[in-house]
Amino acid sequence: MKTVGIALGGGAVLGAAHVGVLKAIEETNLEISHITGTSIGAFVGAFYAFGLKSADIEKIALNLGWFDLTKIALSKYSLLTNKKLGELIIEHLGDKNIEDSIIPLAIITTNIINGKKVVLTKGSLAKAVMASTCIPGIFKPIEMDDMMLVDGGIVENVPIDTLREIGAKYTIGVDLNAKSEHGKPGNILDVIVNSFHFIIKQAVTLQTQSADVLIKPNLSEFNMSDMSQVEELMEKGYADAKASLNKLI
Repeated sequence: MKTVGIALGGGAVLGAAHVGVLKAIEETNLEISHITGTSIGAFVGAFYAFGLKSADIEKIALNLGWFDLTKIALSKYSLLTNKKLGELIIEHLGDKNIEDSIIPLAIITTNIINGKKVVLTKGSLAKAVMASTCIPGIFKPIEMDDMMLVDGGIVENVPIDTLREIGAKYTIGVDLNAKSEHGKPGNILDVIVNSFHFIIKQAVTLQTQSADVLIKPNLSEFNMSDMSQVEELMEKGYADAKASLNKLI
């Protein structure tokens, strides 16, 4: 059995496609040896690293709505808080530390004070996932030591380099934004989220050049904030991953 590491990229609600990708991997002769995750990729990756299979994560995802993940928390830094997302991690996995994962896990965040990448491999899992999914201007930054941590997509949205740094020999990257054309935004959340991911899209092209396999599901028909699309996103991620994975089988 060939062992590979997987880097799960950011993409807001499009991250449901990661569940389908993991399902496709489970049907191959591949074993995941390391996981890195940015933003929604950190959220999905955390569940998988602690032993849940794609079917388990699918059940969790299908029962989620925006109000299960966030709530209004007006402050000088944000409109909302994603504290509920951290509580969801604790509800399903317990109050774990990253270093306790079954599969080695690294979570990518950005220190908004100086713009530097912060890779979390130890400490509170829930807090790390909250930090990595903290879209600037929407969610309240997570304070840790002397840092203010926000979405890792600013510095490494598909964390292939970090995946190699933590020990993966072969790498699979999952880029949710490569083929995304989102159309007219429906609300202010769409405007902010789309803008954020369009800005980082060009950098991702450079970040993913060294991946052994790069899965780029075509998610152009989907909206980045509509939770009603979760089931279809998982199906699309699964279908598009099957062909790409033939390169490693």
